[in-house]
Amino acid sequence: MRIIAKRTLREYWENHANCRRELEEWYGIACRADWSSPRDIKQTFPKASIVGSNRVVFDIVGGNFRLVVKFAYRMRIGYIRFIGTHKEYDKIDVEEI
Repeated sequence: MRIIAKRTLREYWENHANCRRELEEWYGIACRADWSSPRDIKQTFPKASIVGSNRVVFDIVGGNFRLVVKFAYRMRIGYIRFIGTHKEYDKIDVEEI
């Protein structure tokens, strides 16, 4: 998968060092993956939440942080739409972000 954009993750972990390792790990796994459907993602990340508009929510650091990625499965691209704390996540519309 091509993940756009690592810079978003890097900027976040520079201010929240306690999630750096898990975000780097997620990015490495995602880049090596060949996900063609939400089902493929669930095989890799069973706790991921599949939501509308081709978005998937990943729990980072035991759910303390949330990562929302919009996938274009045919093109094998994931667009990072949001990274934030669980509290910040509760304030967004995950299908619109």
